[in-house]
Amino acid sequence: MQYKFIFLFWSLQMASLSAQPTIEWQKTYGGSYFDQAYSIEQTTDGGYIVAGSTASTDGNVFGNHGGYDFWVLKLSTVGTIQWKKVLGGSNNERAQSIHQTSDGGYIVAGSTMSNNFDVSGNHGDFDAWIVKLSSSGALEWQRALGGSAEDDAFSFQQTDDGGYIIAGSSSSIDGDVSSNQGDQDFWIIKLNNTGMIEWQKSLGGSNQDIAYSIKQTSDGGYIVAGQTASYDGDISWMNGNFDYWVVKLTNEGDLEWEKTLGGVNGDIASEIQQTRDGGYIVVGFSGSYNSGDVTGHHGMLDYWVVKLYGNGEIQWQKALGGSDTEWGRGIVEKNDGGYVVFGGTDSIDGDVLDNDGGADSWLVGLSETGEITWQKSIGGTKAEHGFAINNTSDNGFILAGYAWSNDGDLTGQTIHGYNDFWIVKLSPETISSTQSPLTPLSIFPNPAQTTTTLQIPAPESTLHVSINDLLGRTLSQRTITNGGQIDIAALPTGLYLLSATTEAGQVYVGKLRKE
Repeated sequence: MQYKFIFLFWSLQMASLSAQPTIEWQKTYGGSYFDQAYSIEQTTDGGYIVAGSTASTDGNVFGNHGGYDFWVLKLSTVGTIQWKKVLGGSNNERAQSIHQTSDGGYIVAGSTMSNNFDVSGNHGDFDAWIVKLSSSGALEWQRALGGSAEDDAFSFQQTDDGGYIIAGSSSSIDGDVSSNQGDQDFWIIKLNNTGMIEWQKSLGGSNQDIAYSIKQTSDGGYIVAGQTASYDGDISWMNGNFDYWVVKLTNEGDLEWEKTLGGVNGDIASEIQQTRDGGYIVVGFSGSYNSGDVTGHHGMLDYWVVKLYGNGEIQWQKALGGSDTEWGRGIVEKNDGGYVVFGGTDSIDGDVLDNDGGADSWLVGLSETGEITWQKSIGGTKAEHGFAINNTSDNGFILAGYAWSNDGDLTGQTIHGYNDFWIVKLSPETISSTQSPLTPLSIFPNPAQTTTTLQIPAPESTLHVSINDLLGRTLSQRTITNGGQIDIAALPTGLYLLSATTEAGQVYVGKLRKE
């Protein structure tokens, strides 16, 4: 009981320093078929702009042209629909990214197979499709970009000169595409402010290379992340199967440096951001079990977060998850220098402390060095998944994905069909200036696999040690000498909280990661 009291006291102190955010509001939107939201950001009026794809023709959806269409929603500050727009043709369209532009309008990027209704100029198969909307959602212009094979746009950003930078993939070698290394290449396109191509680059090797995220960097160039299966052409190294591929470009699209990151199995990067220190943070998912650059892998697929220096060298990396499957989709840097990662999980062990059933969306708060500060599963008994996260002006977070459930965290929500757009507004983290009176415990090595040593900077010879999980459950208690080892071989991989109490009642605490 004494140890449980100590742990509870410590947990409350730690929670006051960095508590997980809570749901302020959530909304579902859609019709009787499939509706999935892939991109969201806060707008200058305090509301939100959302883009994804819909195959519905009822419920909240009106005007479907056939198959899947782009679906764009403009929401108020509390999630009320202000306007909505279905865009596409009689074939399939997939909206991947949306941003507000400097004129108050919006750009949507994705792919189209159509050449009618809202779409003109398709070159064949899928083309990258870029749509410019006014502030009220009226179509101002559209561009189908590509060649006779498949071409896709997954990410874009308005650039400092008022134009646009787009990243995706291309299998073409005609039309707008000037070269191809083989199979699919990274395809980077620079447009002016009216959507005309200024330059375009194909990067990759003889196998499949797909760019999923691009950002303009502080030097005016660009950072790109995605996946590669190549070991030739522009790719200098390959760990196995698919690797993260991170590419730094000049403002003219010339290759400055490139890095492959991963292990012997499949590793796919979803999102990259430049960080305040001039480096980069990249997230995706890894199937590599403790090989190559990947350590701490839990099983199946894990979120894999990699912090890079400005030159692309690894600063630190963390595999996050449980024994089942995690898909890391998005990441944001917080005001305190830490990070929040977002995606989906099928697990209920390891780093995942709760799951409402099936698949849940899963958020993980990380410190500047990648240590877990909190984690949160959101969902119900069916399948939920998160695709996009962004910061909000109140230091909270806005999330987008899809939901099938109307129970658990979605109790009271209306699900219109198979799955709906799901938008969740989270509060800021609770940050307090109150400092914990407990003293840090020295734990080394950390992470550890079989044994670790506990040391306090005091002459006491006896330590009463408690090992607890992140829910506060005491897993083990033992007494050791100061500077002695504890056996952790039987613990599952994951993060644990340790307290060591001296005979005089002084408490020392620390976190241990078991690999």
